[in-house]
Amino acid sequence: MAQVLEFKLPDLGEGLTEAEIVRWLVQVGDVVAVDQPVVEVETAKAMVEVPCPYGGVVTARYGDEGTELPVGAPLLTVAVGQPEDAAPAPAAEAEGSGNVLVGYGTTAPPARRRRVRVALSGPAGGSETPVPRSPDRAAGVVPRGTGGGTGSAPRGAGAPVRAEGPVPVISPLVRRLAREHGVDLRRLAGSGPDGLILRADVERAAWGGTARSAAPGSAPGTDATGLPAVDGRTASVQQGTPAVPETPAVPRAGASAATADAGAGGGAVRGTRVPLRGVRGAVADKLSRSRREIPDATCWVDADATELLRAREAMNAAGGPKVPLIALLARICTAALARHPELNATVDTDAREVVYLDEVHLGFAAQTERGLVVPVVRDAHRRDTESLGAEFARLTGAARAGTLTPAELTGGTFTLNNYGVFGVDGSTPIVNHPEAAMLGVGRIVAKPWVHRGELAVRQVVQLSLTFDHRVCDGGTAGGFLRYVADCVEQPAVLLRTV
Repeated sequence: MAQVLEFKLPDLGEGLTEAEIVRWLVQVGDVVAVDQPVVEVETAKAMVEVPCPYGGVVTARYGDEGTELPVGAPLLTVAVGQPEDAAPAPAAEAEGSGNVLVGYGTTAPPARRRRVRVALSGPAGGSETPVPRSPDRAAGVVPRGTGGGTGSAPRGAGAPVRAEGPVPVISPLVRRLAREHGVDLRRLAGSGPDGLILRADVERAAWGGTARSAAPGSAPGTDATGLPAVDGRTASVQQGTPAVPETPAVPRAGASAATADAGAGGGAVRGTRVPLRGVRGAVADKLSRSRREIPDATCWVDADATELLRAREAMNAAGGPKVPLIALLARICTAALARHPELNATVDTDAREVVYLDEVHLGFAAQTERGLVVPVVRDAHRRDTESLGAEFARLTGAARAGTLTPAELTGGTFTLNNYGVFGVDGSTPIVNHPEAAMLGVGRIVAKPWVHRGELAVRQVVQLSLTFDHRVCDGGTAGGFLRYVADCVEQPAVLLRTV
């Protein structure tokens, strides 16, 4: 017989505690395979397709698209079939998953199982939902229907009435439907495996004239049973059935109109409330924490970037992959951090220690349709300019497509912020907690500049460094920024470290 396994939202790693349902990839009644992606969720860091560790028929989904669920909340239930002659296996070992999700370990494959397939239902075109053996049936305790029904005979009415013994019903939902419609389950012949009575059998019996009329005042969007007619998300509270999360659905980022008090004026101003969640919520939390914990300071300097632009033109004219400007700036950053490692650090507030990091994982700010994200270039200090350029291009493409993984968005030790792409000269960026510093680069624009004792038009850029004053003093920060500016003005300075 079939048994229902509940699949809960797994821990997606990197300290994430909730995720928003973006798109369901399966419907109730679909047959899914082990490790098949069933839902696309958005975490605070990335869009992730979540695979299901069980194979079988989807019997229920929990949450509409746009609902935010905490880790551990039910996502869906799957009915897993098993031949009569197969040895029963523990529920946790019903299907082995090749994907190792936190909380769903890979197990050895059990005895061969028969996958339960869905039969088409009656007039509404719904799907019959195989569900597991309930404790009621195992104990022979059978809640009877509230009435026998006197209208048209339901499907299977010609079958003999069961005078005693258990009724072949597993789902508490089916029993509830029968009670509310006055359908006598003992008069029904089930269409499921081994004569199992399914929801569709009860609905056909009710539509055939044995049902009581729906209770007056039924809410819109419900079927004749008064239950929501979508995805079977109205699980019974009887024993053995997963409970629907009680957390109310959070409206999607499309925002909802709301009226707010204007304050002392006593009037009202109509506005729009947009939940701080997903990427926007994660950014808000991180920046707020940075402001609370980090005593930051900012220094800045103007630099003549004319020679750097000429060097880049020469590199690109030599053939091969094009070198983006940010790759050159990243190479300068790693060289400057080698001279001033105090800025490649983090503060352990609990231990009251500064932790100086051996490796440079360089984050860079990227604006996408989903908001600001900071992909991380791993081991940036070991890469040359061409390798840095290729990795920047890959991560930028993934950021725009929304396919960055949580691992590609975490673990940075220093951040490079090229806000010049927005056409601004300067900024005082907020340190990307728990890092210790961030280099900001403004736009490169033609300005009058004294060059070799004469006034000339040069390509000038403003550089700014925001740093955690706990890890170093202004002399270290100024020395770092001055070295960066020297490399921008005279790229040959980098040859000393090549």
